[in-house]
Amino acid sequence: MRKKPRSGPDAGVVTAACAGDRQALDHLLTQCLPLVYNIVGRALNGHADVDDVVQETLLRMVRGLPKLRDPSAFRSWLVAITIRQVRDREQARATDRDRRAHLEDAEAITDPALDFAGLTILRLGLTEQRREVVEATRWLDPDDQELLSLWWLEETGELERADLAGALGLSDRHASVRVQRMKKQMEVSRVVVRALVAAPRCAELDETASTWDGAPSALWRKRFARHIRGCGVCQGLDEGLLPMDRLLSGLPLVAVPAHFDMSRLLDAVPTSAPSGHGGGHRRPGSRSARIGGKQLVGGSAAVAVAVVAALVAPRLTGGSSPTTAVASPSPTPVVSVTPSPTPSATPNKSPSPSPSPKAKPSPSPSKRTPAAPVHIASGAKKGVGVWTFGGVSQALAASGASWYYTWNTQHSGITTPSSGSFVPMIWGAKSVTDASLAQARSYGPYLLGFNEPDMAQQSNMTVEQALELWPKLMAAGRILGSPAVAYGGDTAGGWLDRFMSGARTKGYRVDFITLHWYGGDFRTPQAVQQLTSYLAAVYARYHKPIWLTEYALIDFSQGTRFPSAQQQADFVTASTKALDGLSYVQRYAWFGLGADPSKPSSGLFTNGTTTTAAGRAFQSAD
Repeated sequence: MRKKPRSGPDAGVVTAACAGDRQALDHLLTQCLPLVYNIVGRALNGHADVDDVVQETLLRMVRGLPKLRDPSAFRSWLVAITIRQVRDREQARATDRDRRAHLEDAEAITDPALDFAGLTILRLGLTEQRREVVEATRWLDPDDQELLSLWWLEETGELERADLAGALGLSDRHASVRVQRMKKQMEVSRVVVRALVAAPRCAELDETASTWDGAPSALWRKRFARHIRGCGVCQGLDEGLLPMDRLLSGLPLVAVPAHFDMSRLLDAVPTSAPSGHGGGHRRPGSRSARIGGKQLVGGSAAVAVAVVAALVAPRLTGGSSPTTAVASPSPTPVVSVTPSPTPSATPNKSPSPSPSPKAKPSPSPSKRTPAAPVHIASGAKKGVGVWTFGGVSQALAASGASWYYTWNTQHSGITTPSSGSFVPMIWGAKSVTDASLAQARSYGPYLLGFNEPDMAQQSNMTVEQALELWPKLMAAGRILGSPAVAYGGDTAGGWLDRFMSGARTKGYRVDFITLHWYGGDFRTPQAVQQLTSYLAAVYARYHKPIWLTEYALIDFSQGTRFPSAQQQADFVTASTKALDGLSYVQRYAWFGLGADPSKPSSGLFTNGTTTTAAGRAFQSAD
């Protein structure tokens, strides 16, 4: 059942804000910010531009307030401004309508975990039909992505139909027609999603998809839907689909990240000198306003994950980590924040998750008080995931890690310390080349298998595809680790379980199990217990040594939330001690070496010499 629709901010507050009352304006912004985040985040599917569009919308709102004629119409007026800003962004980035980050854009992206649909589906372990709904949103036409953001807010009671229609410039009747058409597209998309993940998949559908690049789009939705309608194998996939409004209605608005500095936005626009009417169009290609050279809102991926987290309302069990979601008692981010390596270079952006909506940014290195020297221990198991950043080689040497990896078969720009070793990884299907396999062989006996093949935004492989390529990895590594699943390593019938069953049937070699784990319970004893329980369950299923190649405390259940620096450090100390005591855990790698000093993260070093609290705890761990 829908919530009772809201009527919008009090007209008196709007009137006072229009007249230049700073306190009223601050209150008004606080009230409307969640609504703007939800509209923009859903319409742009969590793209890196979400923060810029939100920022520009709020600036235009503040500038336009003095000219608002009817304070009671504020909410509809604000929604219209927001939609115009979304459309301007779409016009400026027409080549990016598939909502995926293109290779040439990589330098401009602050976080590789940008597809919040993928993050939500695979990290938060949604119930199956909600999972399908989120996946289906990727297949909508661009205009219907925009409409979906408004319709969902209408379903949750945040907007009325008049607000939706006004934002689109339509009559209520025409808006109803558009909504019904969008919902029909969504139902078709849900069936397409089901068809593509069916096991076994229709052979004719496979043939149809032979030239598909794997990116959801309206064109391929129509092609796949046309096949499904005329296929005896695929017919009936729509049976049992629940209406979307039953799946999505009644969900709360997303919590706005705490690092959004409202005072800086207010300072940016003198209320005594408004500039132009709110909601006006910006030039295609222009960037939103920045203050002091910095964005007012940061961590677009955090906003993206938070918006979808609210959209699908995942149900996590008792503070367990996201991998443990509804379907299974294990953990995720489970981590799919690792980067996709290029054939010629290691990732040049930190793969760490986006900033937490709760934690406060760390001070810049220049303002830090130098930490007291710590004893650097180098345990045989202790390792770390590494990407390039300023001073990376110096930080790696100072970390005390006895081994490291880069999600690649090489470590370009990173010097291996004399006390450490590099372990190569064959990241995905496209990494299985003669050159990559030769590089892997040159680095010694160990080889890590595919990276999170169960995640669409990571290596994204079927079990059958991984098994077909596995003999080539067997030839390249004398001691070979399993594919590192994002979650559910202990689940009967899960991706890893099916892979291991297939490997046994074919007589393939898997020497150790590779796992990822992220915890959402920041209480140290409970987090350590959840981690070790997961590892014990995996060991009980396969009876093979375990390498834990990504782990940290990050909670994705309500956006992206990090613990305090001390909580993360306490967990490093306690977890490393526990892992060292488990005989079947051969190695572990913290996620990860690098840390942005301006953002909360799980990283260990902000540069070659400056450690975080977690970094100092990691150095001391033996």
